[in-house]
Amino acid sequence: MNFEHSEICQDYLARVKAFMEQHVFPVEAQLLQENHKLNDHGDWQKWQVHPQINVLKEKAKAEGLWNLFLPDVELGKGLSCVDYAPLAEEMGKCMFAPEIFNCNAPDTGNMEVLYHFGSKAQQEQWLKPLLAGKIRSVFGMTEPDVASSDATNMACTIVEDGDEVVVNGRKWWTTGLGHPNAEIAIVMGLSNPEAEKHSRHAMVLVPLNTPGVKIERMLTACNDYDAPYGHGEMSLHNVRVPKSNLIMGMGKGFAIAQGRLGPGRIHHCMRAIGAAERSLQLAILRGMSREAFGKPIIKLGGNQERISQARMAIDQARLLTLNAAWKIDTLGVKQAMTEISAIKVVVPNMLQSVVDMAIQMHGGAGVSGDFPLAFFATMARTLRLADGPDEVHMGMVSRLEMKKYL
Repeated sequence: MNFEHSEICQDYLARVKAFMEQHVFPVEAQLLQENHKLNDHGDWQKWQVHPQINVLKEKAKAEGLWNLFLPDVELGKGLSCVDYAPLAEEMGKCMFAPEIFNCNAPDTGNMEVLYHFGSKAQQEQWLKPLLAGKIRSVFGMTEPDVASSDATNMACTIVEDGDEVVVNGRKWWTTGLGHPNAEIAIVMGLSNPEAEKHSRHAMVLVPLNTPGVKIERMLTACNDYDAPYGHGEMSLHNVRVPKSNLIMGMGKGFAIAQGRLGPGRIHHCMRAIGAAERSLQLAILRGMSREAFGKPIIKLGGNQERISQARMAIDQARLLTLNAAWKIDTLGVKQAMTEISAIKVVVPNMLQSVVDMAIQMHGGAGVSGDFPLAFFATMARTLRLADGPDEVHMGMVSRLEMKKYL
């Protein structure tokens, strides 16, 4: 692959970096502290989006830094996975930055689903408001009562009944469910139980105000609610929606998921690489500015070696991720399965190691809310489970490797 960024990538990357330096980083600490005060409670119905976030979103939109993830020249900016990847890395340096550019998960994945697989009516009703940033969405896949590392275990059902489908089940770790603007869920469930195991499931659009949908609670991740986004548990009891809300049709859930998760994992991993870069930067600045036992902290206890190890690990992870993005762009998702699975193991583990080093360099400040490191640590640990645990992805890589010799 060509390691040089394209001209369009370089242009947008320079603009995103400038926006971050001018508008985001100067207010980051203030917004994080004020967001904590606004939403420091478990009553998700009272959660609020900090008003400055909406101001920044309008500025980003006015500067043309909006929907950068979507590979469409009219609805997005026409960027490939490789072109978008460095932009996602830059956004990953601040926990709330992706939303400012309307490039936040799970909306990006949901918008890609609607863009690639949705009907014209579905795109008109849901994709357009999402692209405009007027609403937010959630994705309901993981379930509390089954081992969701095997997605074929899914127990939530989607059953046809005349011109409607009826949805019954429970979902949790539904990211963004607590956001005040969340209006629509893409729910995946068992639709064709007698079919081949990867043709048994469907995805359906379920408005969150539909009778029978109940948000049971918000879950904490490492003792943090991640407000005002939240990871929620919801129940669906005889939820009826029009059959036209099915995406592609019954039994198509896994085919859609494969298309959704490939680029989405590039986005996740590049944001994580951005978080690792920021963690390394903060570690170096802290280590050079603080003294203990008559020396700068960075010169104590093997810290310089840890800095070099972090530099090498970040660069290795980035190259692996860009290679996966390049394969998706040139060969398609199915031909990049080894690389997609590999980055989902390598990158979060790398981030976990780098941010742990940075926290140690900061001492008690590292686990406080004064720095973004505690959030990055939670992000790293949860990413080792999100979109499948490490073990599932390593199993995929090993199976694909062994196939070469059969």
